[in-house]
Amino acid sequence: MSVSNQGQKPNIVFILTDDQGAWAMGCAGNKEIKTPNLDRLAQSGMRFSNFFCASPVCSPARASIMTGTIPSAHGVQDWLRGGNIDIKQFPQLKGDPVFSDEHKAIPYLQDFTTYTDVLARNGYTCALSGKWHMGDSVHPQHGFQKWYTIARGGCEYFHPDMVEDGQVVYRDRYITDLITDKALEYLGELREEGNPFYLSVHYTAPHSPWDEDNHPKEYLDLYRDCPFESVPDLPLHPWQAPTAPCGTGEKRKELLRGYYAAVTAMDHNVGRILDYLEENGLTENTIIIFNGDNGMNMGHHGIWGKGNGTFPQNMFDTSVKVPFIISYPGHIPQGAVCDNLVSHYDIFPTLMEYLKLSPGEIRQKLPGRSFAGLLDGETKADDGCVVIFDEYGPVRMIRTAQWKYIHRYPYGPNELYNLDVDPNEEHNLYFNEELEPVVRQLKAKLEQWFYTYTDPAMDATKECVTGMGQLRRPGIYSQGQQVHADSKKFTKIF
Repeated sequence: MSVSNQGQKPNIVFILTDDQGAWAMGCAGNKEIKTPNLDRLAQSGMRFSNFFCASPVCSPARASIMTGTIPSAHGVQDWLRGGNIDIKQFPQLKGDPVFSDEHKAIPYLQDFTTYTDVLARNGYTCALSGKWHMGDSVHPQHGFQKWYTIARGGCEYFHPDMVEDGQVVYRDRYITDLITDKALEYLGELREEGNPFYLSVHYTAPHSPWDEDNHPKEYLDLYRDCPFESVPDLPLHPWQAPTAPCGTGEKRKELLRGYYAAVTAMDHNVGRILDYLEENGLTENTIIIFNGDNGMNMGHHGIWGKGNGTFPQNMFDTSVKVPFIISYPGHIPQGAVCDNLVSHYDIFPTLMEYLKLSPGEIRQKLPGRSFAGLLDGETKADDGCVVIFDEYGPVRMIRTAQWKYIHRYPYGPNELYNLDVDPNEEHNLYFNEELEPVVRQLKAKLEQWFYTYTDPAMDATKECVTGMGQLRRPGIYSQGQQVHADSKKFTKIF
């Protein structure tokens, strides 16, 4: 039941979280974490149990959501350590250590068409409240008329650096509440204006920091006596990188308490948005999408962090699986769970088909395919043709319902998992001689797909992507410039 061309198009509220694993929701089977509003949203719509990010780190994944293409095409290959603001425009920030890597603002997506560009062409008013982190945080772009974001992308929870009306200001409020307050303000304005609207609500939660000083006591206390049996208690992985706080014993519980508290605080604010839509008669004509930018290990596999929680980077399902819930009462089945394999790069074509939009010129190849049929309740099983691809610098993944193959360019180590018998990815079968035909077949399909959709000038396997941050736009040989941060100079990640 795709949206008819008759009458006004539905509104869209797109809620995106930061570092929330697919496992970190009550409706996904986690009995310890408290997410009553996400559970409520899942009951009113469809939850996808096999939804994958395009890259297991924030900025590349977000750019892939917006453009519908891959990091080796759009050029955002790691979290953006610089390029968010032009420091010369804000002399009061010079000398502030958190802005030490900021020099020039880089509009990374300027040569690409985003789905918000298409929405704006089709009469939507677009608004953003929350994290952008795709370059040039100061200037509204890509169809957005209302713009409230964070200067660097990430921030402290209680002292965030916000972009307000083109200025960078610090606010002494909890960032999750601030983002929601502005989202509700925008909803009021959009409702009065009367046009179909698109609102992005991009939380920083539940990204680190997770210490007691960064989250309200009321949420931390909910987990004061939690045993955290929902998360494996394992020794640190030998590849653990300094990209997230980590620990064992009581330190482990302290970190998990902060992570779970951040999720529940975010969930409370999602409830505020759902309540506003219901109280103002907007629910029936509003598509609500809840998604995560990348997965997260909180001790899973002994790893703390996402894809760059290890070096070399990892592609465990806990790193690449993200939450995805979509609700549109009367149109999308309620309380449904879809197990089909779906990815971030499928969102763009799905919105185009489901809303019956005229996309006009799209300046990049779209590797994804629409899953609008699944939203209509189709139950077609994946037939082996549905394959998920993922990348993070020199690490690429191909995943089917049964197999996952991970190739690390140029020297490995490579991995193969039979997910039918090893869903937790504990037994690497890459060196099993009997499975060489499987490896050859998967590798050939992976290389053909990336050959088709990679821009040679942006090929991440040719760049030194360390997981420690990106400083500027990549290119062939990078023209002798340092594009990605040197891990030896790593200090702190947001």
